[in-house]
Amino acid sequence: MRIKAVFLTVVVSLQLVYSQPVSFNSSWLFHKGEAEGAQHAAYVDKEWRKVDLPHDWAIEGPFDIKYNARCGGLPFHGTGWYRKYFKLPDSAKGKYITLHFDGAMYNAEVWLNGNYIGGRPNGYVGFTVDLTPHLKFGTDNVIAVRLTPEDLSSRWYPGAGIYRNTWLHIKSPIHVPQWGTFVTSPLVTADSASVNIKSEILNMNSKTEKVRVRNSVYTQQGIFVDKTETDVVLKALSTTLVEHEMLVMQPILWELNNPHLYKVVTEVIGKHEKYDTYETDFGIRSIEYSTQNGFLLNGKLTRFQGVCLHHDLGALGAAVNLRATERQLEIMKSMGANAIRTSHNPPSPEQVALCDRMGILVQVEAFDVWRKAKVENGYNKFFDEWHECDLRDMIRTFRNSPSVVMWSVGNEILEQNDPVAGKEITRRLVEICRDEDATRPTTAGFNLYPQPIKNGMAGEIDLVGFNYKPRRYKEVIQQYPDWIVYGSETSSIVSSRGVYHLPFEKYTLHPSLQITSYDIIGPPWAYPPDIEFEAIDSNPTVLGEFVWTGFDYLGEPTPFGGRDNSTNGYWNGHWPARSSYFGIVDLCGLPKDRFYLYQSQWTKEPMVHLLPHWNWEGHEGQLIPVFAYTNCDEVELFVNGKSFGKKIKGVDKTTLPINFIDWMGGRYTGTYDSPYRLSWNVPYEHGEIKVVAYKAGKPMLSKQIFTAGQPAKIELIPDRNVINANGQDLSFITVRILDENGNLCPRADNLVHFKVKGEGIIAAVDNGNAASVESFQANFRKAFSGQCMLIVKSNTNSGEISVVAESDNLTSAKATIHTKM
Repeated sequence: MRIKAVFLTVVVSLQLVYSQPVSFNSSWLFHKGEAEGAQHAAYVDKEWRKVDLPHDWAIEGPFDIKYNARCGGLPFHGTGWYRKYFKLPDSAKGKYITLHFDGAMYNAEVWLNGNYIGGRPNGYVGFTVDLTPHLKFGTDNVIAVRLTPEDLSSRWYPGAGIYRNTWLHIKSPIHVPQWGTFVTSPLVTADSASVNIKSEILNMNSKTEKVRVRNSVYTQQGIFVDKTETDVVLKALSTTLVEHEMLVMQPILWELNNPHLYKVVTEVIGKHEKYDTYETDFGIRSIEYSTQNGFLLNGKLTRFQGVCLHHDLGALGAAVNLRATERQLEIMKSMGANAIRTSHNPPSPEQVALCDRMGILVQVEAFDVWRKAKVENGYNKFFDEWHECDLRDMIRTFRNSPSVVMWSVGNEILEQNDPVAGKEITRRLVEICRDEDATRPTTAGFNLYPQPIKNGMAGEIDLVGFNYKPRRYKEVIQQYPDWIVYGSETSSIVSSRGVYHLPFEKYTLHPSLQITSYDIIGPPWAYPPDIEFEAIDSNPTVLGEFVWTGFDYLGEPTPFGGRDNSTNGYWNGHWPARSSYFGIVDLCGLPKDRFYLYQSQWTKEPMVHLLPHWNWEGHEGQLIPVFAYTNCDEVELFVNGKSFGKKIKGVDKTTLPINFIDWMGGRYTGTYDSPYRLSWNVPYEHGEIKVVAYKAGKPMLSKQIFTAGQPAKIELIPDRNVINANGQDLSFITVRILDENGNLCPRADNLVHFKVKGEGIIAAVDNGNAASVESFQANFRKAFSGQCMLIVKSNTNSGEISVVAESDNLTSAKATIHTKM
């Protein structure tokens, strides 16, 4: 057994009772382009645009091939400036005042009143600047931020601007610093749990201070549990670590179906005043990894049914939005996913905090590159100087989150081919992780099998992640019986929602720039999900998988990409393909067929899914492959009421054509008989196809698809009809094109116009088409495979948002979204 530890919990805390962080997001001024002297307080910025944060300047477009489709075809690189005026009262004198950025993309430089006060090259890691030395009280202060993101700085769309939240902290000189608490539960049983609380107390005064440090624990409902306190002498200009232990009786454990969070309130109390109050959410839970049992959460076997997620939010860009992030996670959970991998960078605090509250496991990933570059202007430029600081800050940000169960130090690192540096750097990064947090294992995603084994990299980490090597699990486990193995990146099939090409195609560049949704093809390293299912089923100690990817994302439009001389060397000779086809759901969050294939493996509530659509005019009599995905025992197919027979899952297999590179460059070709899909070849005739799913011989549910007529009307389906009037909440409204009988028109591409009035605005529009350069910022959108998406955002008033959708020759649709304080 490699690791056997009872790991604890941890948390992201954004709330403080005293010296509470104040949102610093409103009323910034923005300028795209160079602005000489803009760091100075006297700079004239009257023509600058007013924006609120988080802000991604690039998502507004326009799309253009010169911005490189590999990175989304959007203008994310160049120079951007932000300025903000703010006043502090005289009562804030003598306080320690800082500004925290959750992330700024990238090469951030920050000035206060013309004085340079700090910055960060890495756009994904939060950082704090000290305002105290240069503040003025009772009059205007000016913060200026310059960002210079570079072209080809990542292999996907990074976004641009101050795209995560900002927070103003006003504290006593004696206080708990940023990320200054660490809560663990060394021993957890059903009857009791030990809780260890380490609190850093910073004394910025020039003299020794005597204080009392009190830690109180509360349940999620605010019920007091217990407290402990200690008198401490704080040396001048130093940090003192205070450690407390307490026992929580009958603990409510953090579990996937009951993600209960406790709260520690740390108080620093002087003789005459309370200096600070600092809150930390945490969860009580144990995690254990072993070669015998895999992964145990609170002693229960739990396999990772995970997905990789990039940080962008589709048409909203990279700018953090709590509701959009929550919706992504809700959709993944409804598919049966219980874990995410933050590919390939540290996530937003909001994403991890949501996973804490929703019961989703998280692998937090630090780096996509080390010293060896994958793109011209990648993180390799900063690695030597910044890797330790970035890695430590990432861990300290998320070490209190119970959802976080492993730290990844790298993804497909090119040092896998280096016989010396690969092992040396891996060892150093692992040492940093263990120094900051010894309660969680380290991992990395290896794709260049067997090089990371030969050069010793795999031997340095705790959990050995393999990217796209399902047929190597058994061999590796036999050769290295003390290794704990899992699929850190799997499948990588590509598809376009609602698109089906006949006959089945190999992996080719289809002239439509769309890819069949039969979910059988992908780039050379990819393979159908079924092969990973089989590998995990056959190797019960494998921890599980993280599928590439849960959502489509901006940039990396594989297979349509690469440098092309006809495009002056810009990435994507197949423009306008500009975003991912890898997602299980599209960029809008609308499920592709693959969603239901995973749901059939990852959920227990009876379900059945049927594909393709049934509009094949001109193909009368031609055999159409019809697939059913289910978690029931068997399925019967009917065409216009005529049975085409029952198929038994696991017995009646579906033969899939496959063609992918396996292992050490050898090509695996031919066919694969999948026990995870049921299929029939059906002569096409206009009408209806229907499946009935059976369990223990009893019909459980059915699904049917009709041949749709001509588009006749629009349907609007809001994901929520009531949202918060906070200026940030969203309603995602699915727009469907229907025939006169209410059937979805699967090939409809009608242009839909939107009118939004009342207490909200259009936040974005999209349709999930990865090869479209229509603006996300418009009040219209073409349907793609019969559907598109309107996203509306509240303002700060209670009331209603009225939505009207119109299209030529179609009956319009209306919806009302209520906003509440």
